[in-house]
Amino acid sequence: MSDQLTLDGLGVKVTSTVKKNKVDEDIRQRLNKLMESKTQTVSVVKETSIEVIEEIIIEQTPEPEAPEVITVTDLNKNIKKLLEKSFSMIWVKGEISNFKVPGSGHMYFTLKDGGGQVKAVMFRGFAQGLKFTPEDGMEVLVRCKVTVYEPRGDYQLFCEVMEPVGYGALQVAFEKLKAQLHKEGLFDQSRKKPIPGFPQRIGIITSPTGAAIRDMINVLTRRFGGSLDVTILPTAVQGDRAPGEIAQAVRLAHKMGIGRFDVLIVGRGGGSLEDLWAFNTEEVARAIAECSIPIISAVGHEVDFTISDFVSDLRAPTPSAAAELVVKNKSDLADRVAQFHRQLVQQINKKIALSKSSSEGMSKRLIDPKRRLQDLMLRCDEWTERLTMSMDRFLEDSIIQLKYMAERLGDPQTKVEFLKQKFNRLSELLGTRTLRNIENRTAQLGRLAGMLNGLSPLAVLDRGFSIVKRQGIIVKSTSQVKSGDELEIKLAGGDLKAEVI
Repeated sequence: MSDQLTLDGLGVKVTSTVKKNKVDEDIRQRLNKLMESKTQTVSVVKETSIEVIEEIIIEQTPEPEAPEVITVTDLNKNIKKLLEKSFSMIWVKGEISNFKVPGSGHMYFTLKDGGGQVKAVMFRGFAQGLKFTPEDGMEVLVRCKVTVYEPRGDYQLFCEVMEPVGYGALQVAFEKLKAQLHKEGLFDQSRKKPIPGFPQRIGIITSPTGAAIRDMINVLTRRFGGSLDVTILPTAVQGDRAPGEIAQAVRLAHKMGIGRFDVLIVGRGGGSLEDLWAFNTEEVARAIAECSIPIISAVGHEVDFTISDFVSDLRAPTPSAAAELVVKNKSDLADRVAQFHRQLVQQINKKIALSKSSSEGMSKRLIDPKRRLQDLMLRCDEWTERLTMSMDRFLEDSIIQLKYMAERLGDPQTKVEFLKQKFNRLSELLGTRTLRNIENRTAQLGRLAGMLNGLSPLAVLDRGFSIVKRQGIIVKSTSQVKSGDELEIKLAGGDLKAEVI
């Protein structure tokens, strides 16, 4: 009889053929070796018969039960619960790809790295809070939940927060707005307005309770005293309402015009990028760019740069520095005025001395005007006399020349009669010579006509000759004709036709 022995508890399957109720020493030894080689401890009596071993094996390998069957929907639900329970809220870093924003406003994309990828979604409510625009290829850090989209069984990330890796969201928004405004030309030097050298009416747009306004007032008072007209346009400089208030204050100053303000200072004290963000907004930047009054931007510390710094007409590293730039130190101005006064007096005295010396030299070279007039009168009389003599001489020469020309010309009537006689003689001579020339030409023409008639072929015919033609061609030899040819014979008195025999 053949029995099959299986030790499922040990993970070992041994098959052998033995006879019932008979101990096979070889099988026992093999079983003992297999059991000793396992890490699990199993106690087996060496004298156990084959029947006992079979009984133990049957107890350790129960019959398999029927498997539990669930639907796909239940499976996806269970997986979703398991994932959402295991990953309630996590941070995931990856590169964006397949980024899409349909009409719903939700953002659908894939996060990937060198070893894998996962689908992700950010609904419109969370996406509206982003301060930058995600793009394919951008590496980001997202705070998200892991879940399963049950209809397709796809697991994905529900993102609530997204930040670029290496850059904060505010920094990315700053760079994007900076590039946009630079492209539009709002940073061009050609549109910068000059800051007045000595402004008397200064407008300050800042918080009325901050340290910056106190510092600026102290600097203005210390440097120029109380003769300045300083107007504070109070605004919030931090928070959600700060950009609107700052832009509104700039537009108000623009509306009041340069008749009310010579220069504006827009700024606040130092702080984080979030604290200074009101001065990095497009609304404030465009208000500054459209203002007709020169604007100094004084935001934060020297290392802080904002969009308003690039758009304004001048950037000051701090609010206090802006106050120092906008007004000059009164004592320094007084010293400079005194210095200019001394230099001006020296230049005037030097100019007076040079003028005096030049005047003395000119007075020595100057002739008495009365004497000068007498000399000119004498010279005028001399020129008048010389002119009179020249005119008399010219008249005398003209009269002599006129007489000479009259003598050469003679009596005009005599000249006409002489020319008339000469014309008549020439007319008679021309008629005679013309008639003689016509006669000579007529005789010559007659001789030439006779010669030409003698050379004419018709004249030869009159002497008894004829012209023979065959098909319009003159026959000069008998070899040109043959029997049966028709010939045309031209005689002096007419034409003949003949046939060659």
